Amino acid sequence: QVQLVESGGGLVQAGGSLRLSCAVSGRILNTYATGWFRQAPGKEREFVAAITWSSGITYYADSVKGRFTISRDNAKNTVYLQMNSLKPEDTAVYYCAASPRITAQAMGVMSKGDYWGQGTQVTVSS
Repeated sequence: QVQLVESGGGLVQAGGSLRLSCAVSGRILNTYATGWFRQAPGKEREFVAAITWSSGITYYADSVKGRFTISRDNAKNTVYLQMNSLKPEDTAVYYCAASPRITAQAMGVMSKGDYWGQGTQVTVSS
């Protein structure tokens, strides 16, 4: 069983930055990928970024490439999402997710998450 707890959301002006954190507890093996998804009002959930726990290899949605950076701290069992140059269209609830036995790319391509956090709101004002 894996538990995920997000933090770091909030209100920011367009062009600003936020860093989200996801504290991971439970049994995370090196085969896991962890990532971030988001869901805006009235829209489907979409993949944002993922990282393969063991290798640190990352994968991003095209919409956030060059602006968002995902990273992890193995010692703290924490995954981060650094979001820069935020746009109003980045407004959404952001969810942390984890899945076993897949890569970051697979998590993104399949939009797959087996364990989910409760979500944290990010609002970008224009």
